Amino acid sequence: MSDQYPTEPTRRTALERFMGGSPMGVVVRLALLSLVVGFFMTIFGFSPQDVVNAAVDMFHEAMRNGFGVFRDIGVYIITGAVLVVPIWFLIRLSKARR
Repeated sequence: MSDQYPTEPTRRTALERFMGGSPMGVVVRLALLSLVVGFFMTIFGFSPQDVVNAAVDMFHEAMRNGFGVFRDIGVYIITGAVLVVPIWFLIRLSKARR
């Protein structure tokens, strides 16, 4: 009877808890995801150095500009909302009619 209902759950090692699964499985998933992301970055003309330089430039600009960065983020949100909100609204309307 105790075989049907184990009283103690299987314990994961500290490494498995940290990585979120078996180490080999995580390495394989990360390698596949890296392959896909690297492929698309190459297609669109990005290099790892471009990404790092852009992050450093954004940090320097944030330090120079202060709260202007938040203004830029607000502009990006409003610009995206001009396209996203109407599409979302049309999808909601089409689902409501079913």
